[in-house]
Amino acid sequence: MKDNSRLLKTIKSDLPASVVVFFVALPLCLGIALASGAPLVSGIIAGIVGGIIVGSFSGSRLGVSGPAAGLAVIVLTAIDDLGSFNIFLVAVILAGLIQIALGFLKAGVIAYYFPSSVIAGMLAGIGIIIFLKQLPHAVGYDNDPEGDFSFAQLDGKTTFSEVLAALDVISLGPLIIAAVSLVILVMWQTRWFKRQKFLSLVPGSLVAVVVGVLLSVGFRSAPGFALTSKQLVRLPVTGDAAGLAELFTFPDFSGLLQPAVYKTAIVMAVVASLETLLCVEATDKLDPSKGLTPTNRELKAQGLGNVISGFVGGLPITQVIVRSSANIQAGGRSKIAAISHGLLLMISVVALPAIMNMIPLATLAAILLVVGYKLAKPSLFKKMFNKGATQFVPFIATILGIVFTDLLVGVGIGLAIAIVALLIEDFQLPFQVHHLPEKRGGTTRLELAQHVSFLNKASILRALNSVPAGGTVEIDGSGSVCIHDDVIEIIADFMVAAKTKNVEVILINLDLNSPPPSTRAHNSNRAAISIRPTEAQR
Repeated sequence: MKDNSRLLKTIKSDLPASVVVFFVALPLCLGIALASGAPLVSGIIAGIVGGIIVGSFSGSRLGVSGPAAGLAVIVLTAIDDLGSFNIFLVAVILAGLIQIALGFLKAGVIAYYFPSSVIAGMLAGIGIIIFLKQLPHAVGYDNDPEGDFSFAQLDGKTTFSEVLAALDVISLGPLIIAAVSLVILVMWQTRWFKRQKFLSLVPGSLVAVVVGVLLSVGFRSAPGFALTSKQLVRLPVTGDAAGLAELFTFPDFSGLLQPAVYKTAIVMAVVASLETLLCVEATDKLDPSKGLTPTNRELKAQGLGNVISGFVGGLPITQVIVRSSANIQAGGRSKIAAISHGLLLMISVVALPAIMNMIPLATLAAILLVVGYKLAKPSLFKKMFNKGATQFVPFIATILGIVFTDLLVGVGIGLAIAIVALLIEDFQLPFQVHHLPEKRGGTTRLELAQHVSFLNKASILRALNSVPAGGTVEIDGSGSVCIHDDVIEIIADFMVAAKTKNVEVILINLDLNSPPPSTRAHNSNRAAISIRPTEAQR
């Protein structure tokens, strides 16, 4: 009974969440396909496979997979280089097989090496990008397709110039629809609406879409308000079973004779795996229950998804943070939400394309504006600022890198700066200095940090050389886990030189002859080695 009750609760949360994810995924699947130079339906196929197949085999509770904007440029170039989309599909299958192999080789461990400041910056950067990219669609300026998240856009403009251009050609119809949709979405998240049992069963995004469609139909006879076909969802209409069969494209395995196919497969496998692992880490941080996704299993699931997607004419797949974050924000609680969104995509393209094509992009833009704002809330910036420069600087660098380039480049910039910040912090804080004037000649006490690297040689040497003649210096390694051999050598050399300055050196929990592991000695009992000046030196 408990299991049934838990399953019922999960479904009650997951089904409404899947509707939200479906409305977010639909235009993105189409837009990424358009940006990739591939058939429009290939994006929907990838979304279906990502939802149903990857969702079923993945160990991620809340991650949602589908075609990724980060691969659009690679796909566009590869289709042109390989000569046809059919041959490109062979590369997608091979990329999937490589990912499965990476999963068995346990390459998923890479996910645990991304600093939290970079992951937080990635989420905020994507939030800002989503917000900026949706503003033109919200006012009816749809020159750039959904899913183009790069700074330099397909229409020749940039993220910022597109927003400025949109402000000059605002369409009243889409603007009103976006504004009404935003009001509905915001109202649906207020406490009063959440307390109404009937209203809580209906996703606010579904209400916004229905109202958007009704407004769009009502504006058809109103000059200056009517929406054009570019301002609506554009799914291919099949008409019958024969038309449905034509939607699928199958791989041309003669491409296995082309070396370029293998090169493309390797590039796609590496990029798709990195993007997936980044999104896994980010999704786990957003997960209210703080679940931990098995990364090697995720690589295998993504690989299986890409093999199947390649066989039926779909784009390459990764886990995608936009859809995953929308799932979490909508209250998704298990993988049922991801699987259900894939089923909804399949129903939309098979049975309801004409109805789907009535949905205004302005309404979908409003849904994504809310998603983007939640990812980049001002409170997040305040929280990261309060953590100090070593957290805030990589956080901001990642955001700027993503906004002005793309996801992987932005994360790479943030990661590089996080490493530099770590090295600077390590360089500046290798020890604490305490002056004890009441002891012989004034004692200087150096408490070494947990990790003392070769970068700390100069600062430690300065501290040791500042000990006055006739004084005492205590070097305490009690709290150290790792001390580099170069630092050990400096301390040993100083102990020899200290005799000429009449300086007493006391080592505490620090054995220079056998420092494990190859660097440190840490005894459970307090032990001191004292090298005292001779009477003549006194």
